[in-house]
Amino acid sequence: MSAKSPPFLVVGGGIGGFGCALALARRGFSSIVLEQAPEFGEIGAGLQLGPNVFRMFDKLGITAEINKWAVYPKGLMMRDVVTGDEVTTLPLNDAFLARFKFPYGVIHRVDLHRVLMEECAKLPAQITTLNGKKIVDIDDRGDKVVATSDTGEAWEGRALVGADGLWSTVRQKIVGDGKPNVSGHITYRAVLPTKDMPEHLRWQMMVIWAGEKTHLVQYPVRGGDMFNLVATFHSNKFSEGWDSFGDAAELHERFAGSCEPVRALLGKIESWRMWVLCDRPPIRDWTKGNLTLLGDAAHPMLQYLAQGANMALEDGVCLASKLVHAKGDNNAAFLAYQQERYLRTARVQLTAKLYGEAYHASGATRDLRNAVLGARTQEQAFESMAWLYDPPEIGD
Repeated sequence: MSAKSPPFLVVGGGIGGFGCALALARRGFSSIVLEQAPEFGEIGAGLQLGPNVFRMFDKLGITAEINKWAVYPKGLMMRDVVTGDEVTTLPLNDAFLARFKFPYGVIHRVDLHRVLMEECAKLPAQITTLNGKKIVDIDDRGDKVVATSDTGEAWEGRALVGADGLWSTVRQKIVGDGKPNVSGHITYRAVLPTKDMPEHLRWQMMVIWAGEKTHLVQYPVRGGDMFNLVATFHSNKFSEGWDSFGDAAELHERFAGSCEPVRALLGKIESWRMWVLCDRPPIRDWTKGNLTLLGDAAHPMLQYLAQGANMALEDGVCLASKLVHAKGDNNAAFLAYQQERYLRTARVQLTAKLYGEAYHASGATRDLRNAVLGARTQEQAFESMAWLYDPPEIGD
């Protein structure tokens, strides 16, 4: 594909948007990334990276850069938020690597985004990036797509990919299903310098403290210099939105019955960012003509499987591959991409909801969760993850 061919328009300059642009460039397609924020950047804290996304890093040619920023925990651990007792631990050892061929890592969201941006910046002939461009109108004219911003600027492309997240403007053009569902779950995110982390809790593990309608996640990021903390609970005091400063009083109230280590961790944080968790039900169709969706715009999911960014990068690699196989036929490629992705992403969406129920269980359900997880062998745990971490080939 010649660099002089009309570009794809990618709406959204987050992890999914830059991942898509890079995947397209690796296959010889040019693109223009249009981001509404005045500056490119990511907000949030840590991300978990399953073996499935390391496969995508290899295909995108960024594994070496990821390794500079990622931390590789020694295990995945669940503990009871009230008693502090260990429920189960899965070592991320040589047996895990032998089974899945790729590791399990964690990274700061900003670091992953920066790696993708910097790699795209090395390809100026194929990738143009523009910020401060809020797209308000999209016109699919059959032979081209025109995207228009709120200032009247317009860009033409051969087709358009909506990577504009949960509140996607592009989705409304294709699906038209209105606002996402507010879950009633609130998440508070913060990072804590390792020097401020209680020394006896500086585990090189991905740890979830699970409790009744609450849980806390901790793991190291930034090469071990910081710890990512994520506190989630059910609340009826919510509004649509995200990235607002949280109500620390409500946070501490919800975790008042927690064990001493959890309360100590929460007490170390002076400022928390709050997100209202939202999602949408799975759909079969997110393509229409020369328009398609990717990542949270196509299949937004709750955080409980830690797969949102991973799925977005799988999407981008798959989409670029389908364009090659379709010899540049946008419509055929977009439909083939959607067909390959919708069942896998639907399973992740639905399983994430189920995991949320398990994490926040009480009574007999909590006891059953602890008994089942505590009795699993390492091999059984691996096989329970195989559908997610060892998927069919993507982007061949």
